[in-house]
Amino acid sequence: MYTITPYTYQQAKKLGLVVKPSTNKTKKIDVYKKGHKIASVGANGMNDFPTYIKKRGLTYAKTRRRLYKMRHERDRHVKWSRGWLADKLLW
Repeated sequence: MYTITPYTYQQAKKLGLVVKPSTNKTKKIDVYKKGHKIASVGANGMNDFPTYIKKRGLTYAKTRRRLYKMRHERDRHVKWSRGWLADKLLW
């Protein structure tokens, strides 16, 4: 099971969102806005920026972040989409 990191909580607070562990076993987090669930994001079993920092260090994590953003360039710019939320909260 995924443990939500302080980084993700901070990013959510900046956006006025609340994050909780996902009720969907294939996702990491559920995102809530004004008390209503708007999305489940992050593939469970895949790493993210704060996880890479913890496991491999900041330099490696920054490389993985750059590659993630390149790979998801098409789906991370539509505001409030799952791709955008994953980009803002997990990367």
